[in-house]
Amino acid sequence: MKTLKELTWEHHKEAERQKFVKVLMSGKINPEIYAIYLANQHKTYDVLEAMAMADGLLDDMPEIRRAPRIKKDFDELWTYSWQPVIFPTTEKYIKYVAETLMDCPEKIIAHIYVRHMGDLSGGQMIMKRTPGPNRYYKFKHKEVGDYKRIVKETINTYLNVYEHSVLPEAKFCFQSATNLFKEMKELHDLG
Repeated sequence: MKTLKELTWEHHKEAERQKFVKVLMSGKINPEIYAIYLANQHKTYDVLEAMAMADGLLDDMPEIRRAPRIKKDFDELWTYSWQPVIFPTTEKYIKYVAETLMDCPEKIIAHIYVRHMGDLSGGQMIMKRTPGPNRYYKFKHKEVGDYKRIVKETINTYLNVYEHSVLPEAKFCFQSATNLFKEMKELHDLG
C-alpha cells in the first residue's frame, strides 16, 4: 500500500510550484506581506489545532502547536492599527474545519500531517529566508523526529478509512494551501 506522502505527491508539488513559494524562499519578501501571510496562517492553525486538541490528537506532542508562535511572529511584524486582510481561501478553510471536522480525528490528522509535517520539513528552509523571529518554524531539534514519527503512526491507525477519509482531507488541505499561495502572490504583485 502506498503511503500518504506518495498518494499526495502531486498535490504537494503543485503547492510548491506556486510563485508565492518562490517569494517566500527568495529572502526578499516584504515584511508586511509576510505578516499578512502569518495572519492567514494563524487563523488556519488556530481552528485546526483547537479541533485536534479537542480530540486528543496533540496530547503526545503539545509543543507541535504552531498557532501561538505564528501569532507572536505576526505581532512583531505588524505595525498597523488595522487588521490585515484574511483571504477567502482562509475563511473557507476555517468554516470547513469548524463545520466538517468536529469529532473526526481521522480527518483532522490528515490536516495535521499536511501542515505540521510541512513545517517540520520545508518550513525549516523558509525560516532561514523570512523576516522576523520565525518562532513559527522553530522546533527543538530532538522533537522533530519524534513529531514526525507520532504523526505518521497516528495516520497509520486510520488505514481502514484511508481512501474515504484521510486521503481526501489531505488533498483538500494541500489545495487550500495552494489557493492561499495564489492569493498571496496577487497581493505581493500589488505591493
